[in-house]
Amino acid sequence: MALPEHPAERHRQVAGLFTERVGGTRSWDAPAPVAGWTARDVVRHLTEWFPGFLASGAGIELRRGPSVDDDPVAAWRVHRDAVQEVLDDPETERREFANPHIGELPLATAIDRFYTADVFMHTWDLARATGQDDRLDPGFCAELLAGLEPMEEVLRSSGQYGPRVEVPADADVQTRMLGFIGRDPSWRGR
Repeated sequence: MALPEHPAERHRQVAGLFTERVGGTRSWDAPAPVAGWTARDVVRHLTEWFPGFLASGAGIELRRGPSVDDDPVAAWRVHRDAVQEVLDDPETERREFANPHIGELPLATAIDRFYTADVFMHTWDLARATGQDDRLDPGFCAELLAGLEPMEEVLRSSGQYGPRVEVPADADVQTRMLGFIGRDPSWRGR
């Protein structure tokens, strides 16, 4: 099933899949594929980096839920709903996002490109950490990989992506995308 192109609908679907994985998590202390992270840290990452990014680039303050330490499920749901409200707001179509590193973009495009894509990729981390279905939409994997590969040097130097993990040349697109972003596609909880 292909993901929608419109940022609000794509976020709704991507965040919905992540929400299913949050709901299926039984151990928030389970190790995650990102070195030093647990399942809880995957949720913490998504709920903590984006509010500041949005506030500094668009002047939007997201509604905050409880701490991820206290209630990761509620923290995620409040955050997800707050982001969806921004995307569903008709004013978002007319707003700009400005950042010294990326310039100016339509707000919905910035959310889609930087945040929704991050939720999508971290869905694999949470699923793999917690033993859930870790399959991702192959079309969006291909789109992300095609967009990321030309920027590899910049991405690696940013510190946001680990070293590429080599995968077989004939690997499926999800495996290639995971290897590109520094994940070991064969990682299993330790």
